[in-house]
Amino acid sequence: RNATRREGATRTSHLRRMAAMATTRRTSLAGRATTRSVGRSHVAGPRRHFGPLPTFVSRFTTYNNNARRLNALNTENLRAEVESDPTLSPPMRIGHGFDLHRLEPGYKLIIGGLDIPHDRGCVAHSDGDVLLHCVTDAVLGALCLEDIGQLFPDNDPKWKGASSDIFMNEAMRLCDEMGYKVSNLDATIIAQRPKLSPHKETIRDNVAELLRCDRRLVNIKAKTHEKVDSLGENRSIGCHCVVLLVRK
Repeated sequence: RNATRREGATRTSHLRRMAAMATTRRTSLAGRATTRSVGRSHVAGPRRHFGPLPTFVSRFTTYNNNARRLNALNTENLRAEVESDPTLSPPMRIGHGFDLHRLEPGYKLIIGGLDIPHDRGCVAHSDGDVLLHCVTDAVLGALCLEDIGQLFPDNDPKWKGASSDIFMNEAMRLCDEMGYKVSNLDATIIAQRPKLSPHKETIRDNVAELLRCDRRLVNIKAKTHEKVDSLGENRSIGCHCVVLLVRK
């Protein structure tokens, strides 16, 4: 009987030691995992076994959830919010933009603020400027703000037929508020027709003016789609671009 009791006590003591070691290990791993997770895009909130997230993540989540919409954005405090934590104000930010519009007769073809003669134009809620929409999204993406469709929804009547330079100006205002400026932009317009080479320099000047930078920092390329799918059959027009923002 005594031997059985001693054996039971030994097992209980062993299990308690194992539990204590597991708790210590979980605490250590939680600390390391929380440190590694800070700043990653998938960190959306606190995890139970990791403990509370650092203060700046909570502030950033609150900013994302409550203050990013255009009609609720407190731009007076936007720069202060970003500059309050170095993690939220890196020396440079990169954004990618993409846009695609259907082409149909009876619409204007506006690219980079320029009305280009063509037998068809972009079907869109606003003026359908595929390049400016693309660049706007790239700037907003670099700032980690909502995209153009969320800030200027296509079901809002006030944006019906709106000039796309309104969207660009708003994106650049937010860029300025957050303490950034454009370092350079590289854009590629994809259209089978019309030929854009005669208009590229004018488009380049327009985009540079909207981005508030020297035209030599803006590159506009135009490509066909080799008669493949809707882009190559003159049924749509697309654009890709990448923008680099740097701290002012």
